[in-house]
Amino acid sequence: MFILGHPFSAQERMPQLASSSLPLGQTSDIMEKNVIHRKGDRIDLGTDQIVIENLDKVFGPEPSKVFPLLKEGFSKDEILKKTGHTVAINNASLTIEQGEIFVIMGLSGSGKSTLVRCVNRLVEPTRGKLLIDGEDVLKMNARELRELRRKKIGMVFQRFGLLPHRTVIGNVEYGLEIQGMPSEERRNKAQSALDNVGLGSWAQSYPENLSGGMQQRVGLARALANDPDILLMDEAFSALDPLIRKEMQDELLELHSRLHKTILFITHDLDEALKLGNRIAVMKDGAIVQIGTPEEILTHPANDYVADFVQDVDRGKVLTAGSIMIKPEVVTSKDGPRVALRKMKETGLSSVFVVGTGRTLVGIVTADAVLTGDNLEAKDLSSVLVTDVPTTSPDTPVNELFPIAAETKIPISVIDDNRKLLGIIPRVSILAAISKKEVTP
Repeated sequence: MFILGHPFSAQERMPQLASSSLPLGQTSDIMEKNVIHRKGDRIDLGTDQIVIENLDKVFGPEPSKVFPLLKEGFSKDEILKKTGHTVAINNASLTIEQGEIFVIMGLSGSGKSTLVRCVNRLVEPTRGKLLIDGEDVLKMNARELRELRRKKIGMVFQRFGLLPHRTVIGNVEYGLEIQGMPSEERRNKAQSALDNVGLGSWAQSYPENLSGGMQQRVGLARALANDPDILLMDEAFSALDPLIRKEMQDELLELHSRLHKTILFITHDLDEALKLGNRIAVMKDGAIVQIGTPEEILTHPANDYVADFVQDVDRGKVLTAGSIMIKPEVVTSKDGPRVALRKMKETGLSSVFVVGTGRTLVGIVTADAVLTGDNLEAKDLSSVLVTDVPTTSPDTPVNELFPIAAETKIPISVIDDNRKLLGIIPRVSILAAISKKEVTP
């Protein structure tokens, strides 16, 4: 298991901002989960690898005193003053799909790090339900929990925690050594993990000879050495310089594209969350206030708290062509000019797109061209068809559409790898997409 946090195209999916079984503002992600879209990629899912339901964590000697107050709606600060207990997690519910990068973000004290530590029970939840691959983690005995941590879950912390007297490969194989794995086998596994993070040639070096980013990669290799299904990453890049941090984010996305691990990534940095996460959970005072794709979080914040978080984000970097496209009116390549003109009159538009078999894009026809000379009497659209139309993929960031839109008055066609017409983007839609006025809870 991996814990980390890459944005993906929502393709006109609308967020559900509340559910009867979830706290106000939390998206019911359980309802829609069979596919995740990523840039240049599509991952078919259908397995809930991690399921968290109504999880609470209260620090203090008598947590039972706190639950009635939570039910009555007392805040975290009010409960602390009344009881001396700290509510770290308040009724958290979420699911994480196999192969997904799921990001939990929030300010300091929001409960995100506590929640991730509950997944492998480094922190014991007070009550609730936590399943991994259908197994109840909260009912596991000490032996079963050790097996879970050794074989299924790897963890990467903010601080690298490398042993300075051991070589790089010695650090990576340390956990395997503790498990009693034979020397040759653990050395091969450690070398393979270092190769995966691009440090294979540094195996015999010592941590002091490595940059901060390289040291964090060693920590990542150590977590990968036992080939876990899930990776937990708690503020893993927070201690790095901005440039190195960006490089590590890119490295992580590339690594995920090859290994397809399930990653739970904790961060307080919104840009990092938007870049890495298939989906994002936003936490405040121990509660999850919204779950959604990067585009859903950005365009449909559940409340003022989330809206304040995203207000300064460059929307053009996050929103994609697939999220702002509209459904086009079309005619087929077998239709004639009169059919095309009638379609334009019906829609009040001065052009119409032409598609062939399988809705593949053929071109566009304009009213001016149809009404010129004898074109209206033509038997087909060949004399008026414009085939040189601007196109883009659904995963293209909106910012990259500006140069295309500046060179043409024709709406941009959104097509897939087989040239199937998915939608169109008029120039006004690009301007509307980046307008902050569109961000309303």
